[in-house]
Amino acid sequence: MGKLLRALLFSLVGAGLVHIAVVLLVPYYSDRNAWSRISAYGGDWQFHTVAREGTPGNVPLAIDPLFQAAACRFDITDLPAHITGVGTTPYWSISIYNRQGENIYSINDRTAIADQLDLVVATPLQMIELNKTKPAAAENSVLIEADMDEGFVVVRSFVPDDSWRSQVNAFLKSTSCTPLL
Repeated sequence: MGKLLRALLFSLVGAGLVHIAVVLLVPYYSDRNAWSRISAYGGDWQFHTVAREGTPGNVPLAIDPLFQAAACRFDITDLPAHITGVGTTPYWSISIYNRQGENIYSINDRTAIADQLDLVVATPLQMIELNKTKPAAAENSVLIEADMDEGFVVVRSFVPDDSWRSQVNAFLKSTSCTPLL
């Protein structure tokens, strides 16, 4: 009986220590999320090259070595975001995340309209206005309704070998993230 009580006591003390350590480490790790990493390299409405973790680059995030990526923060409080890109690559995909890093929407060149990168991200109220009077700039865009004010997009493109690198770089440089006027 004494051994059981001693084991139970050690278990409770150990669990308490682990709990305290986790609570004290939360502020350290919460400042190192994707939003803060992208924020450190520039303002909203600009794409920044994403580098693999452990390599020197603009925004270190975990990405596949056969992909190149760019990320852009946006604030759709006042106006929807219009994300576009021009060019041909073997494959591209785009993911939209909220400020907490939760994936809201993903699309790739196989499911986009005419294989073109052309998206509009809007709040529910902005989406109602867009459906009433769609601007000419968003005529062929994929409309995405997102219940958020701030977020970021990550565009990834597949680089099967070095012969594609310049074409993929040109595609990523052509991407733009602007307010829809």
